[in-house]
Amino acid sequence: MIIFPAIDILDGKCVRLIQGDYNQQKLYNESPLNAAEQWMKYGAETLHIVDLNGAKSGTATNKKIIGQIAQSSNLPIQVGGGIRSLEQIEEYFSIGVQRVILGTTAIHDFPLLQQAVEKFGDRIIVSIDARNGMVATEGWIKESTITATDLVENLEKIGIQTIVYTDIARDGMLQGPNFEELATINQATSIQVIASGGITTIGDVVKLQQMNLYGTIIGKALYDGRIELIELLEVMNHAS
Repeated sequence: MIIFPAIDILDGKCVRLIQGDYNQQKLYNESPLNAAEQWMKYGAETLHIVDLNGAKSGTATNKKIIGQIAQSSNLPIQVGGGIRSLEQIEEYFSIGVQRVILGTTAIHDFPLLQQAVEKFGDRIIVSIDARNGMVATEGWIKESTITATDLVENLEKIGIQTIVYTDIARDGMLQGPNFEELATINQATSIQVIASGGITTIGDVVKLQQMNLYGTIIGKALYDGRIELIELLEVMNHAS
């Protein structure tokens, strides 16, 4: 299973939000580039980056910094946050990003998603944010009438190969992932599932690995030191 250390960028700095609330943020590093170098030094094989300004505005506000991380780290990087056009996707690929994550766009602009998959194949990831099994959109403010399972089935039909699944009730709360929902999603599809939200302990990650998930994104637990990346990778190597 792949571990994706998360780097969330707001106003050029590495922060974490609580429950996606821009008014509840904690600064972890003045330099996202330094954060990337730290995770790489500790053994990270890939990075998950979110442009929080972009998620709000729909413009790639932190693209320059993301490009610097892509060029300096030589790690495969996946990026999300307000990406709403083929042009934006192509811009990210041109600066060295390996995969692009589409969120709300995947719900509200299905034709664009289809075009992106036709053009870029498995380099397109869809992020599904859910509460009580229902898909949430607009930065988690709105709850749709679409079940996560139904959405995943539709995504599979058009050729999506990887999703990020976030239980937004757990994100940033350090309460552990929603294992039941993740198991349901993982069993319902052949799509690769990356778990996000609530990962708190090394035990959480080992359990996800035992569930045969493709990957997991870890943010707050890494930054707060609850999980040491070097130790986690050693444990996972022994468990596999």
